Amino acid sequence: MSNKTAALPAKTRLIDNMPLIVICLLIIDSLHFIFARLLLPHLPPVTSAFYVLLTGAIQLAIFAKIQGQFHFTTFLRNRWLFLSIGFLVATSTALNYAAIEFIDPGTASMLSKAAIIFSLAFGLIWLKEQLTKLQTIGVIVATVGVFVITFQPGDYLRLGSLMVLVSTFLYALHTAIVKRYSEHLGLVEFFLFRLVATSGFLFIFTAGSGHLVWPNAQAWLILFITATVDVVISRALYYQSLRQLQMSLHTIILTASPVVAIGWSVFLFGERPTFQQFIGGVAVLAGIALATLKAKRTR
Repeated sequence: MSNKTAALPAKTRLIDNMPLIVICLLIIDSLHFIFARLLLPHLPPVTSAFYVLLTGAIQLAIFAKIQGQFHFTTFLRNRWLFLSIGFLVATSTALNYAAIEFIDPGTASMLSKAAIIFSLAFGLIWLKEQLTKLQTIGVIVATVGVFVITFQPGDYLRLGSLMVLVSTFLYALHTAIVKRYSEHLGLVEFFLFRLVATSGFLFIFTAGSGHLVWPNAQAWLILFITATVDVVISRALYYQSLRQLQMSLHTIILTASPVVAIGWSVFLFGERPTFQQFIGGVAVLAGIALATLKAKRTR
């Protein structure tokens, strides 16, 4: 590392690495419902969600302790923040895992894109964020692209679909609360106590429903991988990028998730995208380019 690079403030270096952080987040974020589906044959849905979050909390607690960033007083001073977002995320996660019993992961992933509408509404109305005209055009183009990719004729007014839509709203609300009230907290401690609070509520949901069972060895392997990838790595990237970007801009960049999901399908299953998906993907990428152009120039 050169002296010039080393002299840069940590925040500046982090912003310069933001494109890489967002790319990694998009690659991992698109696997959420796949992990939920993998766990379905092994454990009841809410039980899976509890063990995934608990395993992630334990992993992060070990890391925080080693780094000297584990102070329980942080939780006590901000208990209402952690309990609020813990309840929202616990309910959202439980609904997502339960929905996979009724609908396939592809449909669930498609419906979760309603987060675009919810998150933009929270960012622009509640957080009073402002977009330039160019960014607004980018938002519209990317949103249209998402709907072109994900819309398929069919009956979506089913129990599983309703679960995903409610889950999506709750997660968008949690994101707005995090953006507004948590930026004074260190990322590691914030994320740790968010996981602890979420795990606590999921334990209550699991025990209350009578589904608290011990996983077998195969289930534990999947739980560990899911917790590491879909919780610790994915959400760390999510919260880090959220801290550096407006919530509305953060949301529109994540509209690239369906494009990444198509890429996974091509890579893993050899499935070629349809013409509809191709057009939608181009619109999403064009919209993101427009929405982020002004931000790059300003920086």
